[in-house]
Amino acid sequence: MSQISLHHWREPLSARTLALAFLSTSGARPMRAAALARRAEICGVDSAAMRMALGRLVRDEMVEQVERGVYAIGREGLALNRVARGWAEAESRVRAWDGRWIVVAVDHLGRSDRRQVRAQERALRLNGLARAESGLWVRPDNLALSLEDFAARLVGLGLDETATILGDVRALATQEAAFRCLWPAAAIAARYRHWIDEMAASEDRLAAMTTVEAARETLLLGQSVIRTINTDPLLPAEMVDAALRAEMIAAMRRYDTIGKSFWAKVE
Repeated sequence: MSQISLHHWREPLSARTLALAFLSTSGARPMRAAALARRAEICGVDSAAMRMALGRLVRDEMVEQVERGVYAIGREGLALNRVARGWAEAESRVRAWDGRWIVVAVDHLGRSDRRQVRAQERALRLNGLARAESGLWVRPDNLALSLEDFAARLVGLGLDETATILGDVRALATQEAAFRCLWPAAAIAARYRHWIDEMAASEDRLAAMTTVEAARETLLLGQSVIRTINTDPLLPAEMVDAALRAEMIAAMRRYDTIGKSFWAKVE
C-alpha cells in the first residue's frame, strides 16, 4: 500500500471523475450539462473541460445523453454506479469469517487484450481480491453474498465470465499465512484513522468558510473518503481493525449530510 499523503484530497478532480460523481450522487436522475458545468467550476474545473468529458463518457457508454444537453449514467457505468452508491452500507456486506477463502483464477484467459485485463483486475480489486505469488486472486470468504451473486458482481464489473471462481476454500497453514500478508493491516488501520481525523478537522473549518468554499471542500474530501471505502477489501476482524473501519464509515455518513446541505444552497 502506498504511503498516505495528508493533503492529497485537496488536488482538483478530473472533469471525468466529477461528472461521474455528480451523476452517481443525483439518485441516478438525469442532469443538465449546464448544471454539471456549474458544479465543476465550483471544484476548479472549467465548463469546457466538463462538456468534453461528457462527450468522451458518452462514447465509452459510461454516460448516456437522454436528450439534448441532458445526461445520465450509461449502460457501462451502471455497475460502477451501484458500487459507488453503496459505500454507506459497506459494513452490511460482511459476515463472520470461518477461515475459508475465495479464489479466482484468470491467467488462463491470457493478457493480450490489455483493456480486458485492466477491466478484470479493476473488478477483482474493487471486490477486495489480491494477487498471490501463485497468480491466483484471493480474499477471505467473509462477504454476505452467495458465491453465485459474488461471481455475477465480478462479471458485471468486467471479469470474464469464463474465469474460474471458487468459494469456501480451505488453505494450508503456510498458504494462509502468505495470503494474510497480502493486506498490510497496520497501513489499512492508519488509513482509517487518517480519514477520520481529516473529516473532523474539516468540520471544524467549515463554519468559517463561504457556502461555495464549504461545498468544494466537502466534495473533494468526501470523494476521497468514499473512494477509500469503496476500494476497501472489507477484511474480517481477524485481519484488520473492523471497528475503526465502521467508525470511519459512520463519520462519512455524517460528513456527507453536511456536504449535501452546502451543495443544496449553491444549486
